[in-house]
Amino acid sequence: MKKTRVLLTVALLLALGCVKKEARLQSGDLIFVGLPASYDAEIGSMDAAIASATGGEKGLNLIHVAIAEVDADAVWIIDATIAHGVERHPLDTFLTDFTLKDGSLPAFIVKRVSGVDTQAAVERAKALCGRSYDVRFLPDNEDLYCSELVQLCYLDAAGNQVFDSEPMNWLSPDGSMPPYWERLFGQLGMEVPQGLPGTNPQRMAASERLSEIPVTITCN
Repeated sequence: MKKTRVLLTVALLLALGCVKKEARLQSGDLIFVGLPASYDAEIGSMDAAIASATGGEKGLNLIHVAIAEVDADAVWIIDATIAHGVERHPLDTFLTDFTLKDGSLPAFIVKRVSGVDTQAAVERAKALCGRSYDVRFLPDNEDLYCSELVQLCYLDAAGNQVFDSEPMNWLSPDGSMPPYWERLFGQLGMEVPQGLPGTNPQRMAASERLSEIPVTITCN
């Protein structure tokens, strides 16, 4: 299998110029996938519906979160997607999955979790590989969606989840329900689970337990 490398660069602006210094991706870092608020996502797609429901500040909608595992010079991704369910795969698979229709990549924001044993979190995530993606987004079944996987795996020293649940919102900023959600949950024979406890990447990324690490992700 082709090994994948992560090229990590952080630019520090100083009075006399710009100095480049390397930052390192670590096992247990979280990679958030973001789309600009102005991005013309495919109408009727889950990504578009998620972006609409969880649209955040600074013009970037975070639609997905994944767990990084660094093994020597190879990087693996553990996440929950419709395409793969809960799976551990190489970084290039992750990048291919999230390549946009025009061939460009979305924004990738790397954040580090404080106050947890991140290697233990990675091992918990690996143990959950093989589960199905939770298209119902419910808190009480065996299936998992992306931020739910992260929530289950990141625990403090007392065994408590470091990311809280909160009432889930499926509405667009204008208060309307995206047709995608009405169609999806209707096909599943259920009401849109508005207000049920859950998580989403946008709110998770705002946690005080996270600090952003300036890392540029590419593969060779």
